[in-house]
Amino acid sequence: MYDLIIIGGGPAGLTAGIYAVRFGLDTLVLERSEISGQITLTDIVENYPGFPEISGLELMEKYKAHALKAGVETRITEVLSVRSEGAKKVVSTDGGGLEAKAVILATGANPKHLGVPGEEALIGKGVSYCATCDGPFFRNKTVVVVGGGDSALTDALILSRIAKQVYLVHRRDRLKAAKVLQERAFSAPNIEFIYNTAVREIVGSTGEIRRVEKVILENLKSGEVRELPTNGIFIYIGIRPNTEIVDVDKDERGFIRTGRWMESSEKGIYAIGDCRDTPIWQLVTAVSDGAVAATAVNEYLESLKYPEKSG
Repeated sequence: MYDLIIIGGGPAGLTAGIYAVRFGLDTLVLERSEISGQITLTDIVENYPGFPEISGLELMEKYKAHALKAGVETRITEVLSVRSEGAKKVVSTDGGGLEAKAVILATGANPKHLGVPGEEALIGKGVSYCATCDGPFFRNKTVVVVGGGDSALTDALILSRIAKQVYLVHRRDRLKAAKVLQERAFSAPNIEFIYNTAVREIVGSTGEIRRVEKVILENLKSGEVRELPTNGIFIYIGIRPNTEIVDVDKDERGFIRTGRWMESSEKGIYAIGDCRDTPIWQLVTAVSDGAVAATAVNEYLESLKYPEKSG
């Protein structure tokens, strides 16, 4: 039985692992792939202290190297469920069951979908949620970006260096992104902003090989509907947490509710990073969550060993 199993090998999970092994805890980090975390999809990170400019993948590789040097054990597997059996935690995976005294969930989140006709059928055929991944396919072409937050503008700027024309479609009359990103986007000559507008349908070509051909837009103030020809559409309307594997208290969106020490409603189960209900989903806060949770787990395990000292 492990002292601690951490589910998720992104920045939050690896930070928790580094702190946990420094506490002397027998720790295992479970991850889906060799390099995990949404940060790997980020072209340039500019708001992480100590690194004025670094690619998301390069930063993630540094986390991984640090964790391995610290002695964090990692394993690639798919986690199916987490449950409590008394004080013991049982983690079911596609490779069998594992047991631990405590579990930290660092399962992250995935991009939300628009839920409009044509979206699912055209994923990978012009519909994308990652400009870093798919931007090169749209060199000298026309693309639409949906959203008004940091992710939308960051990737609109990436695409503006690749595509001929970028249209940014936003439901509101103003953007939510950081001011510095807005200023950069406003100064890009090939980014055009379409406000108070929603995508109602994504239309693909007919034939054996389907590709995005156009989007149907609706002006939310006037009700006017129009077609906008495009080769691709990049969608950034928020994230959906990966929390289906555990039955703990969550908010209406599925994010796990935690206390100040990252503890969930189930004793011995903690949540950190993008999967928990937090004021902001940022790299720096995910790392902080990991350090806090590992410290909390150490205190929790001490209380199991010496119950007379707890409380």
